Amino acid sequence: MHLSDISTENDVILLVNTFYKHALSDTIIGVFFKNHISSSLEEHLPTMYDFWNSVLLSKGSYKGNPILTHVNLNKVKKLEKIHFERWLQLWNSTIDKLFAGQIAEQAKEKASLMKDLMLYKIQSSQSGNFIQ
Repeated sequence: MHLSDISTENDVILLVNTFYKHALSDTIIGVFFKNHISSSLEEHLPTMYDFWNSVLLSKGSYKGNPILTHVNLNKVKKLEKIHFERWLQLWNSTIDKLFAGQIAEQAKEKASLMKDLMLYKIQSSQSGNFIQ
């Protein structure tokens, strides 16, 4: 079976929906998605579509601050390295099942960079040296 690359907003929607299906039932990170999204999942998903469309397809539709969102989440329920590693593992495996190509690889690379940045910013926020 030949997989195509991520190239349209519909591809991003498929990626995000498939990822969330797996993340919600995951024993390590599912609790964050079930219990700590400030809105309902149906309200949250369009934000994720906008975010990933902006990151992967340069759509510029995302308005938000994901770092601050995760720093605030960490105050409610501790986010640790294992959570981000599992998120990245599920993200990458979802991409690999659905897509192949340059943008698919960029999606994995950018997610890995986000994981590292989020962990760094969360640690910084706890030390009093937090700059967004």
